[in-house]
Amino acid sequence: MDYLFDGVKFFNQKDFEDHKDLFKTIGKKQEPHTLFIGCSDSRIVPNLITKTLPGELFVIRNIANIVPYYRKTEEYVATTSAIEYAVKVLNVKNIVICGHSNCGGCNALLKDEQELDDIPHTKKWLELAKRVKNQIDSLNLNDDAEKEWKTEQLNIIEQMNHLITYPYIKEMYRNGDIAIFGWYYIIETGEVFNYSKDEREFTKIE
Repeated sequence: MDYLFDGVKFFNQKDFEDHKDLFKTIGKKQEPHTLFIGCSDSRIVPNLITKTLPGELFVIRNIANIVPYYRKTEEYVATTSAIEYAVKVLNVKNIVICGHSNCGGCNALLKDEQELDDIPHTKKWLELAKRVKNQIDSLNLNDDAEKEWKTEQLNIIEQMNHLITYPYIKEMYRNGDIAIFGWYYIIETGEVFNYSKDEREFTKIE
């Protein structure tokens, strides 16, 4: 923990001072331009990947960057409520769903259900990506590496589709009032690939 406390001290003494005017400006109000939905994986750092400053991204993180289908419910819904707040209150203009290489959540999709019995809440959560698992199973892929990255990429596309089940997002998207992007980030190379709906493939951002 000393490492974290030392980090806070360094932030106060250096990083905060370097951006003191920015923090003063955003201290009472936020106006992010983009909702970034990413995986909870510790290796994914949205502001580092996008080179953005505090106040630019409204970030949602969960296992396997999943977007639940829209539904009216009395349950406590963290991801759904955060999406609602970002779009309806903060008026973001972009939504990025960012998946990544070596994703543990996507890898869990490929395991036998019994292997996930010790993590029942994660197992339940991953039911939201069941269509991805079915797609992968239907492809009968023999190469483990190909199966891994294809699962991760198909999951990004699936979650983009889930976003359109939100009535207010569907209307804004069709009217051109909000843009939806799917990104695939490769941890070991730093490359980011953007999904092209027209080409139906991920192309490197460069």
